[in-house]
Amino acid sequence: MSSNRHYLSSAPIWRSLVHLCVPMIAGFSVGSVYNIINAGFVGSLHSTPLLAALTFSLPVFALLMAIGGVFGVGGGTYVSRLLGSQDQEGADTAASAARIKQVSSFTLWGALIAGAVIGVVGLIFATPLAIAVGASGASVAPTALYIGAMFAFTPVYVAAFALEQLVRAEGAAVASMTGLIASTIANLLFDVLFILVLGWGVLGAGIALGLSNLVTVGYYVWWLTARSETISLAPRHFRADREMLTSVFGVGVSELLMSSFLIVTTLVMNWIAIGYGASLLAAMGVALRISQLPEMICMGVFMGAIPLLAYAFGARDHARLTKAITGCAIAIAGITAVFSTIVFLFRDQVFALFSADPSVIADGTLILTAMLVSTLFNGFTGLIIAVFQATEQMRNATIMSVAQGVLFIPIVLLGNAVFGMAGVIWSMTVTEALCFAAGALLFARSRRALNAPSPEAAAQAEAALTAA
Repeated sequence: MSSNRHYLSSAPIWRSLVHLCVPMIAGFSVGSVYNIINAGFVGSLHSTPLLAALTFSLPVFALLMAIGGVFGVGGGTYVSRLLGSQDQEGADTAASAARIKQVSSFTLWGALIAGAVIGVVGLIFATPLAIAVGASGASVAPTALYIGAMFAFTPVYVAAFALEQLVRAEGAAVASMTGLIASTIANLLFDVLFILVLGWGVLGAGIALGLSNLVTVGYYVWWLTARSETISLAPRHFRADREMLTSVFGVGVSELLMSSFLIVTTLVMNWIAIGYGASLLAAMGVALRISQLPEMICMGVFMGAIPLLAYAFGARDHARLTKAITGCAIAIAGITAVFSTIVFLFRDQVFALFSADPSVIADGTLILTAMLVSTLFNGFTGLIIAVFQATEQMRNATIMSVAQGVLFIPIVLLGNAVFGMAGVIWSMTVTEALCFAAGALLFARSRRALNAPSPEAAAQAEAALTAA
């Protein structure tokens, strides 16, 4: 734990960013590769409705992960700020240590309670939800079955995500990565058993996903119990006071809103794109998979850096906070510039690896160009949101979380009406650019908040004055 905290508190910025972000990038990349393999397992059954069930259920799974993010991101950033506040001169370390135990216990048990409630409701309405996400005809039954399996494991999913954030809150990025990779390997093994050996189809895929997350929960619980010096998962530390709810949900709800609006924008985009034919929709799917790699790497950078940002803010180490933000920005710019340049120069050859259909390649290269431009804006927007979450700027985090959904729908409808297919293709790029501009403006206006004492530090200062 002491070495992990060193990376949060005093290690050179670039060394800290490598320690925190590279494992996150590795974990995300492994997960992205597995998504392709998982589809391959179900695809080996040679049933289009079963394969479609995986696609239709993605919005539901994203929503469940977002619920875990409410507790995980909110609780994790709170823990990092409290750890940072212990570095201040005259800090009441005993009080902050006790509070960390309360926050971590609330993060886990709150996630489990919320997951249980949502899981029961989801099981009851699995079929209507399958229809709501677009399943029809022969795909309704397998989609409802897969969604039902996911809802049965909802407490496990949200707990896994929440615990992973608590592990990262202490700077233990390698342990976080280990849990993600263990989940992927377990999922692979369970898929072989339930899909290939037992022939349970999408039900087997759903059970495999749930059990693999249970493996992750077990690992994180073990690590936090045996290796952490600060966090406690014991129910006796559970607290749900006003400050707890405000700090955790104030930051975490922005994660839920962002995921919810992303689901809406995806459904709207698919609905409009299908009007131009299956080749455009197929091209979008391939382009999305290609552009996901730099997006995952950038996400690994800004999500990996959140504990560092929150710790520096809690410690009122404004110079370190500024260096961390600058370092992340340079990394994101470099990643997107290098990747986008390479893929743009060889875009025809890259797309030909995924499809031999000339119409798909023609549409896909244009879509890929638009998505590569979007990636740069998306990376910086994600960093800005991470800064707002880490520094407890709840209002700004919420505004940025809903901005894309609010802006995208009128932009894509207008683009479709005025420019046709080209308007649809470039609508997300325009939206991402506007979101980045809004985020940059909010960030520039929030400089005072970044230099202000954290709520934890203010409370300790007030207590010290009262005692004096």
